[in-house]
Amino acid sequence: MSELTRIPAPDGVAPATAYTHVVMGTGRFVAISGQLALDEDGRLVGEGDAAAQARQVFENLRRCLAAAGAGFDDVVKLTFFVTDMAHLPAIRAARAAHIPDDRLPAASAVQVAGLVRPEFLMEIEAFAVIGE
Repeated sequence: MSELTRIPAPDGVAPATAYTHVVMGTGRFVAISGQLALDEDGRLVGEGDAAAQARQVFENLRRCLAAAGAGFDDVVKLTFFVTDMAHLPAIRAARAAHIPDDRLPAASAVQVAGLVRPEFLMEIEAFAVIGE
């Protein structure tokens, strides 16, 4: 695990409410590709259900991070790609199950016209830094 420094509100920048503006760390960089709501057999989890999809996406992120020797404490940036911004509360709830409010990473949310298949409501990627 890398020692991370978080700056929630740099001077002259409005405070963040659901993310941290700046997260810094030293160590090995880990990039996790955008994860979808697929189970281990490639089946969609939660068709039409943003909360179920978000839970599955965060479980997939957890497994990918673990494969790299990392955990959610090492995540410095999340990017949420959503087909509707109305899905953000479900994503935040799933994130809260893994990341406490005082350790939030930097984050971006982008509404997209569509994802690789129309039944996917979200895709989430993660960047992490783990100690040497």
